[in-house]
Amino acid sequence: MWDLSSSFVFSENDVGKNRALASLQKLQELNNAVVISTLTTTLTKQKLSDFQAVVFTDISLEKSLEYNDYCHNHQPPISFIKTEVRGLFGTVFCDFGPKFTVFDVDGEEPHTGIIASISNDNPALVSCVDDERLEFEDGDLVVFSEIQGMKELNDGKPRKIKSVRPYSFTLEEDTTNFGTYVKGGIVTQVKQPKVLNFKPLRAALKDPGDFLLSDFSKFDRPPLLHIAFQALNRFICEFGRFPVARSEEDAQKFISIAGNINECLGEGGVEDINPKLLTHFAFGARAVLNPMAAMFGGIVGQEVVKACSGKFHPLFQFFYFDSVESLPVEPLDPIDFKPLNSRYDAQISVFGSKLQKNLEDAKVFIVGSGALGCEFLKNVALMGVSCGSQGKLTITDDDVIEKSNLSRQFLFRDWNIGQAKSTVAASAAVSINPQLKIEALQNRVGPETECVFNDDFWENLTVVINALDNVNARLYVDQRCLYFQKPLLESGTLGAKCNTQMVIPHLTENYGASRDPTEKQAPMCTVHSFPHNIDHCLTWARSEFEGLLEKTPAEVNAYLSNPSEYATAMRNAADAQAKDNLERILQCLEQEKCETFQDCVTWARLRFEDYFVNRVKQLTFTFPEDATTSTGAPFWSAPKRFPRPLQFSTTDPSHLQFIMAASILRAETFGIPVPDWVKNTKMLAKAVEKVIVPDFQPKEGVKIETDEKATSLSTGSVDDAAVINELLFKLERCRNNLPSGFRMKPIQFEKDDDTNYHMDLIAGLANMRARNYSIPEVDKLKAKFIAGRIIPAIATSTAMATGLVCLELYKVLDGAHKVEDYRNTFANLALPLFSMAEPVPPKVMKHRDMSWTVWDRWILSGNPTVRELIQWLKDKGLNAYSISYGSCLLFNNMFPRHKERLDKKVVDVAREIAKEDLPPYRSHLDVVVACEDDEDNDINIPQISVYYR
Repeated sequence: MWDLSSSFVFSENDVGKNRALASLQKLQELNNAVVISTLTTTLTKQKLSDFQAVVFTDISLEKSLEYNDYCHNHQPPISFIKTEVRGLFGTVFCDFGPKFTVFDVDGEEPHTGIIASISNDNPALVSCVDDERLEFEDGDLVVFSEIQGMKELNDGKPRKIKSVRPYSFTLEEDTTNFGTYVKGGIVTQVKQPKVLNFKPLRAALKDPGDFLLSDFSKFDRPPLLHIAFQALNRFICEFGRFPVARSEEDAQKFISIAGNINECLGEGGVEDINPKLLTHFAFGARAVLNPMAAMFGGIVGQEVVKACSGKFHPLFQFFYFDSVESLPVEPLDPIDFKPLNSRYDAQISVFGSKLQKNLEDAKVFIVGSGALGCEFLKNVALMGVSCGSQGKLTITDDDVIEKSNLSRQFLFRDWNIGQAKSTVAASAAVSINPQLKIEALQNRVGPETECVFNDDFWENLTVVINALDNVNARLYVDQRCLYFQKPLLESGTLGAKCNTQMVIPHLTENYGASRDPTEKQAPMCTVHSFPHNIDHCLTWARSEFEGLLEKTPAEVNAYLSNPSEYATAMRNAADAQAKDNLERILQCLEQEKCETFQDCVTWARLRFEDYFVNRVKQLTFTFPEDATTSTGAPFWSAPKRFPRPLQFSTTDPSHLQFIMAASILRAETFGIPVPDWVKNTKMLAKAVEKVIVPDFQPKEGVKIETDEKATSLSTGSVDDAAVINELLFKLERCRNNLPSGFRMKPIQFEKDDDTNYHMDLIAGLANMRARNYSIPEVDKLKAKFIAGRIIPAIATSTAMATGLVCLELYKVLDGAHKVEDYRNTFANLALPLFSMAEPVPPKVMKHRDMSWTVWDRWILSGNPTVRELIQWLKDKGLNAYSISYGSCLLFNNMFPRHKERLDKKVVDVAREIAKEDLPPYRSHLDVVVACEDDEDNDINIPQISVYYR
């Protein structure tokens, strides 16, 4: 029964069965491409030679040493990982052999810079454009390319750099006799393999070296835990069992063994063996807790990937962790820890049945049912959260399951694709623990669903767990938790990185109190005319895809559905955007209307000519290669790259691939059947050769946007209204020639279907553009990653993040922990790096004898008037001069007419000014009051809830 506290693959029906055999089917369901086998006989050393990596969990130290010796000395070495989770304590040991090569120590893309100048010096100073800060470090190796003038550096030879600054570095090379730098050049970091010499376990036990720290407030903890885990092994060998939970006698025996081991270490031992900590260790040693298993499963899973791939830096070599702060604060009676013969007995042996009852009766809201959400559901189901008669778990997610989700959202299977995430996840969680009381919703959490997630809903919650993938939704939930004073457990992942943040009422700052810097966006003119990296090309390609195949067909349909209403809207707008919309509709229905598949091929061929030939000719005509700016500087200086037009050829496979994808998708928008011959290269080439491509002559006076602050490429003019009327007249004439009921089919970009040609077209658009500007091209997978805006996500960091959060959930549901007991975490499994710290307390504001934080909300009952509200604040020494409700100004003492409102009820003024009825589920309204003290200093007071019924 104890296994049910930590393993999601077992049910109560499996009790008594072999663990490997009982888990096989459910593990196999996770991925049919992975063949899973079982071994239930005694494991021999020779059997290990079948594997690249082995992971040991429940095994004695003596057996570990024996197996590790074999793995370490095997040719080639077998990567050996040993891990244990004992109550709230855990450890990992890695030995990947005497000479293990790491090919990529951090998994980050090689850093690059665009060169602005290189001096003829010893050493040479290299300056880069101030477009982006350099991410290089002293000692990095770099290579140069595309340099004009100082061509000696274009030899591909890695060179060491030093004195790295934000936009420059020194090159350890004498360039005095090199050619003079003229322009251009890219500098790229070269990643160096790293060879690690792992010690075998036998040697590492005696000389562990530096431990990987997770919490700097516990810098002295790892050496003590190094002894504690050895002491536990010796206790089990001596007594044939684990220490009994809450047995003081067993704890003393355990402490004695640990003391003896410490004495034998001499100067290598610890000064204080910390009997209190070792007592906690002994009390919970038999239990494997789900949050600890999730955390260590994530860490070890990533180490296995490192062992098999050489990607990311392995854990070197011991890692120890504890979360004793998760234990209940108040002392409990030993009887509280007595087993109940339930699936939670392991957890009860550590935390007691009182906290278990709190877990079971908790009312929990999990927002999101993706990767984090699936892990959280599994964790809380195993922990027994919301499994009692008073408990309830609500999960919501408005998304459906996609194929790409299956790499990490482990509650979903192939046959669930297209179904609602929350419903499937809830059903899977109930199969893990049938006692779970769960309701699955498909609502997005936001202002528009406050009728669903109303005041009663929020007020009845015990805790909120975010499992979101965007900042705006996180900020909204944060504001709700702040308002209703509910704990919020926040986490997020990005590839191998993860972070957790605890938001605890009155103890910590809220999530929105600190913000990450906004991600830098490329200026519109850079994307459209002056790209200098593949990201710019893919951003442009995605924009063109959506414009041609989604927005324009949608605009066509909007016009055809109600021509007169559409025409009125365009005339009322009378701006450059309205003009552009009408021009695109007319172009689509008149000049570029397709009736046969050959028409679609013609359209695709002319698009190629427009994008990659004519536009480039116009750009280089307007700004020739020797053009200068108003200051006399070269116009085409870094980071700008001078483009060259392409020459279309049916013998170039990439050109034909572009035509095929573009014509197939164009045909789809017009409802034209796609013939089989389009996939035959020779027949497609013949169809393309039929297309007559008109000559192009660049025009004088064409305006091309070069202002990096410009937000639109469209330019308005005084004649917009007249042009719009002319376009509407032409459109009306064109509409009369269309078949009755004609509509187009807009295409929404879908990155995950490899047969729909969406990524083929986007990759084609981007790579042809990259070829124009001599930018390295990318394959379809890399294009999908960038254009699809895919956030890297892996199961390992997700499991670790949710495990860490659930260790904090114990503290929240105990309800008596101080801020110093909580932990926020940042971790990067690629390095690996673990950084834990206490949360930041909220900022305290004071006035007279009052103090408050962002968590406080002042309440005024009795349906007061505006005057009564002002007087209520006056009694606190606060002079109110302005009262707002949402975006509406209810009162300001600067406006004489507002004095008429003083004797009106606040709620009536709000109804009158906001011109809307207050929701029936709401019994109060929240106002923001601007106040001064008697010395005219502004005082930032809490929001005031005015109750009117």
